[in-house]
Amino acid sequence: MRKLVYFIAVSLDGFIAGPDGSDPTGPDGFWPVGQDYVQHLAETYPETLPAPAREALGITAGGTHFDTILEGRRTYMIGFDAGQPNCYPHLRHFVFSRTLTTSPDPGVELVATDPVEKVRELKRQEGKDIWLCGGGELAGVLRGEIDRLVVKLGPLTLGSGTPLFSHKTAFDPVLYERTDAVLLDSGTIFLTYDKTADDASDADDAA
Repeated sequence: MRKLVYFIAVSLDGFIAGPDGSDPTGPDGFWPVGQDYVQHLAETYPETLPAPAREALGITAGGTHFDTILEGRRTYMIGFDAGQPNCYPHLRHFVFSRTLTTSPDPGVELVATDPVEKVRELKRQEGKDIWLCGGGELAGVLRGEIDRLVVKLGPLTLGSGTPLFSHKTAFDPVLYERTDAVLLDSGTIFLTYDKTADDASDADDAA
């Protein structure tokens, strides 16, 4: 069965964006993006780079890990407001929203139904893993369905902002085991955690 993977950049104090929710890695962003960071993404997770970056780097290869991306409305609007109605045309692209009624791009599929049920449906389909891009609210709703965390731990603290999981997320401890770690010279650490066997079997039973 396909895995749902929360692949996300996070600060040392657990935030994925500042208080305004804008793109922390954009032109006016504060996130440290070293050349080795971009190179690691290009070599290992090329499908997670948005279309303009892929074009600039000459990347044409398909996904190595993912063929599907999930975004909440706020996360999607970051790219839209920057003039990119579909930042990931090379992936099957779902945006979860109850306020958007018409898709701004033919390649973007809007989902207004229960995110958990949609993810379980996608997991049963053939294909590569599913990338949960964000944001914190959608991740909180889907927390029980997350099979793997790939945390791009940045060498900075924010103090406040958008947390990894929404503050509204219910208290429910889930155990993960670290399966990989890549330390970049620029300071970012790519940490991979897989849900432990017991928690994974509980999620399978629920599905």
